[in-house]
Amino acid sequence: MIKDPMKDLLFEIGTEEIPAGYIQPALESLAVILAKELDECRIAHGPAKTYGTPRRLAVIFGDVADRQETVSEEVAGPPERIGFDASGNCLVPALKFAEKTGISPRKLYVKDTPKGRYVFARVTRKGMPTRTVLKSVLPEVIKAIPFPKTMRWGSQSISFARPIQSLVCLLGKQTVVFELGNLKSGRHTFGHRFMHPGKIKIDSPEQYVDLLAQAHVIVDGSLRRKRIESDIAQAAKGIDGTVLPDDALLDIVTHLVEYPAVAVGKFDDKFLALPDEILITAMREHQKYFAVAGLEGKLMPHFIVMNNTPAKDMKLVAKGHERVLRARLEDAMFFFRNDGATSLESNVDKLKDVLFQAKLGSLYDKTLRVRDISGFLADQLLAGPEETAVDNELKNDVLKAAWLCKADLVSHVVVEFPKLQGIMGRIYAARNAMPENVSMAIEEHYRPTYSGGALPSTYAGAVLAVADKMDSICGCFSVGLIPSGTSDPYALRRQGIGIIQILLSKGFMISLSRLIQTCLVFFIPGDVEKRTEVLGLVLGFLKDRMANLLAEEGYSKDVIAAVMAVSGDCVPELWKKTSALDELKKEPDFEPLAAAFKRVVNIIKKSSGGLSDGESGAVKESLFEHPSEGALYQAFEKVREEARACLEKQDFRQALMVIASLKAPVDSFFNDVLVMAEDLNVRNNRLALLAGIASLFETIADFSKLSTP
Repeated sequence: MIKDPMKDLLFEIGTEEIPAGYIQPALESLAVILAKELDECRIAHGPAKTYGTPRRLAVIFGDVADRQETVSEEVAGPPERIGFDASGNCLVPALKFAEKTGISPRKLYVKDTPKGRYVFARVTRKGMPTRTVLKSVLPEVIKAIPFPKTMRWGSQSISFARPIQSLVCLLGKQTVVFELGNLKSGRHTFGHRFMHPGKIKIDSPEQYVDLLAQAHVIVDGSLRRKRIESDIAQAAKGIDGTVLPDDALLDIVTHLVEYPAVAVGKFDDKFLALPDEILITAMREHQKYFAVAGLEGKLMPHFIVMNNTPAKDMKLVAKGHERVLRARLEDAMFFFRNDGATSLESNVDKLKDVLFQAKLGSLYDKTLRVRDISGFLADQLLAGPEETAVDNELKNDVLKAAWLCKADLVSHVVVEFPKLQGIMGRIYAARNAMPENVSMAIEEHYRPTYSGGALPSTYAGAVLAVADKMDSICGCFSVGLIPSGTSDPYALRRQGIGIIQILLSKGFMISLSRLIQTCLVFFIPGDVEKRTEVLGLVLGFLKDRMANLLAEEGYSKDVIAAVMAVSGDCVPELWKKTSALDELKKEPDFEPLAAAFKRVVNIIKKSSGGLSDGESGAVKESLFEHPSEGALYQAFEKVREEARACLEKQDFRQALMVIASLKAPVDSFFNDVLVMAEDLNVRNNRLALLAGIASLFETIADFSKLSTP
């Protein structure tokens, strides 16, 4: 039998200019959604390659089958007793089943199943032509592409990021015709809006990229990005400079143009008196200009801009950009000078007029809470034996930074450039002669600002960041603003992950439950029961984040569950215990070891006495009836002391190895005695011994949660 030929499938949605940030996620969704539809429709296909510009979203699938796959499947119907009479004639239920499946009643048959004998039919679904299937699939694919915001146009009921102007769909050299609103798909796309605005006929998907290139559209985003990166580097080299690395801006600019055309502009030297961060932000955020640095790394009074259309005189184009930027920088200079007329500390009182959250008060209220929480954290960290005068000075810096950490939010510069929050706080604090620890902590307390972002580099910044984030989480949870599903308007998940990463990176041995309790007192001062309930919710929320992070690091689910069953209140300790158990699990004799300890735990859990006292006083040697009981007890006493010494040094790996040495006497104990003896005193004594052993290794993990064959 000759198989249907495989062809390339081209699908393009032509639009008005789509916002740059929408394009890449939309392309990824388009490929995933269409691939899923092809799979569900039984249409074989190869990998997808996406193409996109501000005016089009496109995907090409290779090796797409010309027809659906024909499938034959067995379908169960009614029980035999109601489907056929005693003579084997079809009754009404069987006739309806045959009609439903589209086969002759004569082709029905009976099979034995675990539930009894049932009527069955073998149904063959013949594959339809792919073009026919796509006619109904593609309109739904378009509607399913997600965007942060959508719009409607004209009298259409369709929602999309921007109005759709054309649709192209080709399977090989054949057009797939379908309708969407008042649009009909075809084989014509459009080139560059100004350089080649006319229609372009596409005869086959293989021509797509080359034909658009001839029409001044670089439709492959990765090639366009490389072109832009090369062009701006060459432009910077032409003025003896280098482009400041900015991958995020490069991604944005890539999706702002269809045909890159570079220009170099200049601004007045006087603006170099502004902090670099203001200059770069003014160029980047509003104008999408690349900043240029000289050989010594200092900013140059130049910028590089990527235009969508080349002009005969690019210098004239640059002049236009210079006029726009000059106005921006004049505003920035004015705001910066105005901010300099007041101290950062004088701004704190203005925070009373800035709402943090309707149910949680103003930013001034938050500042007071964060300062107290920071003080609690500092006291916890300084309570150890290594406290020094420098540490006490650090605590004072943390408290000062906490008082000032939100003050820059009411500055003129941050109001104009919100992304400079924290950064301007650092700059203004330094200008007010604050210690470096204070100014750096003000900037760093927002970190990490995104997933995988930089963590605070200073201890003061780390303490303040944890305090600020924990205040937000506890505050939101206390008033019922808890993340659910994909909804997380206050970015509490990111803040929770940030807290965990900071505590881990700095090795802060802080009790999360005590920290949460301290925070919740501000929000739920009198209701102890409610406070306890919210404490459990917040701690569970953070433990979920910890489990996810541990899984991302490659630890198995059973190891994570075993450790988190007994730990999770101290982040660095949790990581150390997980690592230690993971190392032990790799040992060749781990499985019998885990099986022995799981048996200990399970017996304790199932025992009606419920004994769990691990103190040696609970075990009476006079009740031992077999030498293996005494041998296990002596081994337990020795191991307990050695394990305690290891635990005090946070050497969990060695503690586990020490505890693991109990396996042999535990095995002998189980082989020689019956734990649940008839004599109640003997039984309770044996349970007390096992409870002591269980409490020993449960200082690290619950072995009953480990998976073993």
